[in-house]
Order: sequence, then structure tokens, then C-alpha cells
Amino acid sequence: MTYDYLIVGAGLYGAVFAHEAREKGLKCLVIDKRGAVAGNVYTEEERGIQVHKYGAHIFHTSNERVWDYVRRFARFNHFVNAPVAIYGEELYNLPFNMNTFSKMWGIRTPQEAKAIIEKQIAEAGITEPSNLEEQAIRLVGRDIYEKLVKGYTQKQWGRDCRDLPAFIIRRLPVRFTFDNNYFNDIYQGIPIGGYTAMVERMLEGCEVRLGITYRELLEENAGKEQPDEFRKVLYTGPIDEFFHFSLGALEYRSLRFEEEILEGCDNFQGNAAVNYTSADVPYTRIIEHKHFEFGTQPDTVITREYPTEWKPGDEPFYPVNNERNTQLYEKYRALAAQEKNVIFGGRLGEYKYYDMDKVILAALEAADRI
Repeated sequence: MTYDYLIVGAGLYGAVFAHEAREKGLKCLVIDKRGAVAGNVYTEEERGIQVHKYGAHIFHTSNERVWDYVRRFARFNHFVNAPVAIYGEELYNLPFNMNTFSKMWGIRTPQEAKAIIEKQIAEAGITEPSNLEEQAIRLVGRDIYEKLVKGYTQKQWGRDCRDLPAFIIRRLPVRFTFDNNYFNDIYQGIPIGGYTAMVERMLEGCEVRLGITYRELLEENAGKEQPDEFRKVLYTGPIDEFFHFSLGALEYRSLRFEEEILEGCDNFQGNAAVNYTSADVPYTRIIEHKHFEFGTQPDTVITREYPTEWKPGDEPFYPVNNERNTQLYEKYRALAAQEKNVIFGGRLGEYKYYDMDKVILAALEAADRI
């Protein structure tokens, strides 16, 4: 067989690119090392509930092209992300807004909240933040930092906030309104029936092979009497893995998911996402999946998320974009530029954290160029 593209990875980037290529009459083979499509947005039905198996994914965008595009493959509900945070016995709304400030300080007006935050920032006297702790205090003051940022961030990155670079927190969302909507985007929702069905529709008409890695496919193909031909490769796996870690391994943070089915419990926490911000709770949040689609099932499914250190062989989730890794990625990117028939894209191929709408747009723009 002769293929125009071998597409490595059946997540959002690979699926969007494959769909666009097929629309242009190009022949693609899509492969994925997992046994299912959709990458980290994969959802699976359990007890009639669409469970987000690799962490909560709430679609949001202000890009008209992206919004129109995804609705070709799924109907979206009107879910609005309004997480809450638990610190000890206290419960706060996120993002930081007037509900948060009222609970924290017993105040009612934006003027009171601004005065407290500005006073705490002035008392800290930080002009040039040298680490994440100083950066956060300079943005939101000490009270919000201590209760809602510090412990959560240390769990997320596995390091003390004073040992993390300031640039990790470029901004923190602070609203002086009683608005619990976490995102500012115009469009927001969850695909009815889950993300997996949406990605499957994107891949309709494409040849897909699951449970096989890029290297395994190449070895298998090399052993054929008449090997398949791939004119180009779209690679969405880890860029350092493509080059056999020849310059060293890029670093990531990983996640461990602890799922629990609660029989006879129709509502465990009353919200889709509840963050646990104190350092003494080992997980960062609990997801109750039924709330993403306003479920009324008699049972419920919850998932606790535990950030973990990453080592080669683990699932990479979040790139650690510190100075060392940024410099190393640039070296790998220089190698990638020499691969004339290989296109690198997506979260792992570009060593970049992508929101869902941004990765879809990047795939569409890559297809436009090519």
C-alpha cells in the first residue's frame, strides 16, 4: 500500500489532520499505541455515565472556526465550568471572585476586596519576583496564595513553590464580580455522548490501527516482502522519543487516576470538579463525571487525580517548561527541522501545553499550510 500520510497518534491533533487530509482525497494510516482513539480526551461509558478517563476536559473557545468545526462531529451541551476549592474545612469558589473574597474576608464589595489585596501586595514589598511564591503573592496577596495556590501548586509540580520559577504563574484570574464561570471564552460545553464518539466521527473513512507504536509499525513494515510506503509522517508522539532520546529526555509531570464507582449514591459532591488545595491532601481534585452531562443516574463515578513524578515509560501529561527543558527542546526542534518528510505536532510533538481548542486550531492551520 502507498499512503500519503502515516499519522502517529489518534488524539485531537492527529484526528483533525487525518479528517482534513481525507477531505482532500489523501490516503492516511492512523496509528495509536493505546487501544482506543481520542488520546487524553478519551471517554468511556460506565453506569450510563461518560467517564473522562484521563482527567476532566471541558471544551471552551472563542474561536468561531474551531467552534463551528467541532460541532460538525458532536452536539454540545451548555455545561459551564464552575469548580470549587476545599481548604481544610473551608469551601471557596474558583476562579478567585467576589464569592471567594466574601467567604475569605467577610466583605461584600469589590472596593473592599481590592483594598485587602492591594494592602497585602504592598506589605510583601516584592518588586522582582524570583520564584513562584513571590510571583503569586505579588499578583493576589498572601491570603489567597496560602489557601488556594500554595498547596495545590506544590502537589501539581512536586516541588516547593520557592523552588519553582516565577514564569510558571504569569497571571492568576481575579474577578471582582460574583461570576463563578471559570473560563472567559464565548463558547463552552461538553460533547453529548463523550469525546470518544466525537473523535471517531472525525476518523470515519480513515484506516486506523490501534495498540501499535511508531517503532513497532516501522519494524513490522520492514519485515514485509512488499513494504508499505508512507510519503510523509505526521508525528504527535514525544519529540525526544522520535530521536531515541539522543540528546537526553525531556521532563514531564504525570498523573495517576483513582476511579471509584459509588453504587446507590446519586450525587457525591454536587459539582463536576472539586479542587483540594491544602498540601496534606495527596490528590489535587475529585471529578464527579455525571455532572458534565447533568446526569440523573442512581449511581455515580468519581476520580481522584494524583500528580506524580514522571520517568521514561510513564504517560507524559504536562511538559516542565523550565530553562533546562526549553533549551533541550530547541535542540530537538533543530533536529526536527532537518526531517523533510516528518511533521511534528501536538502537545508531545511540540513539547507544549495545549488547550483543546488550541490544538484543534493548530492542526487545522497545519493542514491549511500543507
